[in-house]
Amino acid sequence: MAIDPIIGTRIRDIRLDQEIRQADLAKMVGISSSYLNLIEHNKRRIAGKLLSDVALALSVAPERLSQGVNTSLLDQLHSAATNLSAKVELDRAENMAVRYPGWAALIVAQSKQLAALHDRVQVLNDRMTYDPELAGSLHQVITAVTAVRSAASILVGGERIDADWQARFHRNIYDDSVRLAASSEALIRYLDTPDTDGPPQSAPVDEVETALAAVDYHIAGLERAGQVNIPKLVKDMTPRGDAAADLMTRFLQTYHADAALMPLTKFAQTARDADYDPVALSHQFHAPVDAVLRRLSSLLAADGHLPMGLAVADASGAMLFRKPVSGFALPRAGAGCPLWPLFTAFGRPNQPIRAEVALPDATEQRFLCYAIATPVGAAGFDAPPVLHATMLIIPDPAQGTTEPIPGGVSCRICPRDGCAARREPSAIR
Repeated sequence: MAIDPIIGTRIRDIRLDQEIRQADLAKMVGISSSYLNLIEHNKRRIAGKLLSDVALALSVAPERLSQGVNTSLLDQLHSAATNLSAKVELDRAENMAVRYPGWAALIVAQSKQLAALHDRVQVLNDRMTYDPELAGSLHQVITAVTAVRSAASILVGGERIDADWQARFHRNIYDDSVRLAASSEALIRYLDTPDTDGPPQSAPVDEVETALAAVDYHIAGLERAGQVNIPKLVKDMTPRGDAAADLMTRFLQTYHADAALMPLTKFAQTARDADYDPVALSHQFHAPVDAVLRRLSSLLAADGHLPMGLAVADASGAMLFRKPVSGFALPRAGAGCPLWPLFTAFGRPNQPIRAEVALPDATEQRFLCYAIATPVGAAGFDAPPVLHATMLIIPDPAQGTTEPIPGGVSCRICPRDGCAARREPSAIR
């Protein structure tokens, strides 16, 4: 087995951290100081008994020296720096994690907590902005308050008012106050999160995406040829709510049609051979490009395929479907970056678009995006066209020949200056 080329650096870092002199460590393991110096500068290999002796002298497990930090922990540290757009020494992350594994784990845990809080804020913001029930409740409260204030202002205005009219205004104030109290109680009940052991309430689309995420957006039961029982699959995956079941039914029907047009075994191999080029695959299988994008997103990374995300939006900018991919946040509502190919595709219906997008993080991580906007439903002379755009997202593509689009996630959390597409000031600057 090949020895990690920076094993000597790990030995030196741990030795210095424990304040052990190089000569003392060399004496403890029975070698010369000069030979240990060569090892610590990665100019001599170390393995076997000597490696075990050095580990014993340093009171660490040999695996900590030979294998370094857990790969998953290192990936999570890199992800933490990326998510926070932090300018840190990424090339020294492994040394830091080896020397201070506890602190590294703390950084990862805090990063996850910040990401969860960010997602929660985004959900609450979308709810405040787009929830019709909440908007209706707020409207009722405001209407009742305005009515009470209007009647009260007349009564205290100083003008002489007939007793009958005074009684009428008093009655109106009472009725509006009762209505205000009822509206306020309904609003509080709606906003209050009950402290129960049951599952949290969520929107139907969130329930569907949670169910799909549990199977990595790959429905094995629909990959087999022949008849399938979609209603049973829907019931198994979305047991609560008719709205979620309806959304899941439509998704599974589309998935089944795509799978029948592009059978998994042949499609998976052809996709590898074509380097996951959607247009080439569209010609190969005589399939629409948007169907190919959906089919590519259903391939499992566990089977050796590239990790791929998917987004579907309508012309208003509202997200209809999201399959997230690491590093590329997809908002629930229409608050994504208008520079994404997902949205620019609406200006060129039926034309495939290929572009790289760079996000404003510490490494300007790039994503290869394929997008197309296609009509929905039958065309008509007098009916306005209805378009849906589909975008496939592939992280960390090979270096392209064109400059990537300097995009973002959403204006609210994008630090880029001088962007013509900005809708609102950034909250992080």
